Amino acid sequence: MPTYVVQTFRSACTAGLKACTTSSSALRAATDALLSVVLAPSCAACGELLEHPTGGPVCATCWRSILPLTPPLCDRCGDPLPSWRVISLPLSTCPRCRRRPPFVARAAAIGTYDGALRAIVHAIKYDGRRSLARPLATLIRQRCRGVLEGADIVVPVPLHPSRRRSRGFNQALDLARHLGPPAVRALRRTRATPSQTSLPAAQRHRNMRNAFAPARRTPGVAGTIVVLVDDVSTTGATIEACARVLTDMGAREVRAVTAARVVTPPR
Repeated sequence: MPTYVVQTFRSACTAGLKACTTSSSALRAATDALLSVVLAPSCAACGELLEHPTGGPVCATCWRSILPLTPPLCDRCGDPLPSWRVISLPLSTCPRCRRRPPFVARAAAIGTYDGALRAIVHAIKYDGRRSLARPLATLIRQRCRGVLEGADIVVPVPLHPSRRRSRGFNQALDLARHLGPPAVRALRRTRATPSQTSLPAAQRHRNMRNAFAPARRTPGVAGTIVVLVDDVSTTGATIEACARVLTDMGAREVRAVTAARVVTPPR
């Protein structure tokens, strides 16, 4: 085929792609404008009107406002440590993890459970905005890369069947499905525990005791590196109870990622 024919074909393809891109951008801008006028949708996090509704229910400003946890962090639970100046190998874990080594080898979260991140978690969990699970999982993949690296499977923290029926979905499973490794429902909740919201740390751990068991049709967990997935970690009681069961099931290592973490002040 003559060279000039090939060059002409390439030029035509490039022009066609540019036209498609321009046309797509123009269509998206027109759709955004129409939705903004007709529906006036507001951001699920801050409540301001969305300039670009086709980009999702949370505005770009709120996504950008979600900051990572500030190092140094505990190698085990991910809680902030007092200062780089006092850190050493024995002190790379927080006092709580040194007192009682957890079943979770490593844990990480996107950021602190406040501001836009808290509002987004609430929008998924209580308002049924399940489409937010995908971009939130993308942030988990970015911020918790070290914990997810080398994982064989991810296991969502299960809801009790009664809670699952009333909510209609498990937000932890929605997040797990977008993290990369196979999402495996290896655990079940054996009893409906009272809300953890107002309980002190010690009572939260008692509350979670024997609350989880292997799923009735247990998939292969033995010998694997498992990453537990949940929306929020407060004291780590729920994650720790699940990790204990997975360890008993033969998991080689149990890690954990959450969308948000309630941060314990450094001690």
